[in-house]
Amino acid sequence: MGGTSKSSGSGKSTQPSITDRTFTGVGNLIKLLPTGTVFLFQFLNPVLTNNGHCHTINKYLTGILLGVCGFSCCFSSFTDSYFGSDGMTHYGVATKNGLWPSSASESVNLSAYKLRVGDFVHAFLSLTVFAVVALLDSNTVDCFYPSFESTEKLLLMVLPPVIGAISSTVFMVFPNKRHGIGYPASQTSHES
Repeated sequence: MGGTSKSSGSGKSTQPSITDRTFTGVGNLIKLLPTGTVFLFQFLNPVLTNNGHCHTINKYLTGILLGVCGFSCCFSSFTDSYFGSDGMTHYGVATKNGLWPSSASESVNLSAYKLRVGDFVHAFLSLTVFAVVALLDSNTVDCFYPSFESTEKLLLMVLPPVIGAISSTVFMVFPNKRHGIGYPASQTSHES
């Protein structure tokens, strides 16, 4: 009843358990969400927004931070890594022809790293998650739209979990096989 089947005589399961699948899904979610970018935003946002008491320069600086972090969320979805012929991990950007740049790739088929539709879906969802976290942050709200009514503050409490649940479900059902900048490369050949 536990969702695993036992092989005869060995006592080991032949299918992953629900716990294993859950941890794999959470691992995929952690890998895909732009945690470094969100951390950078959470660290710099109070300083740049003057803790929500913005002047014009604070709004411009916060807008630049939002743009740079949003770009980082999207861009990271299009990066991947591979082990080159020199045994080192190399990073590149996925293109329609494969991974670019292609240094030390004599023994690696970089055309297996082509852009896929899923890359754009993951980039969009990563950007959406970041936008919800960033634009509904209390300092950002106080800076850019301080006249939020108490009824609209309900949006601040409800929207992040809803967007997070939708994105988490998509990330877990359709995991990304990319090993972008900051993540370990796969030792096995890349699946197309």
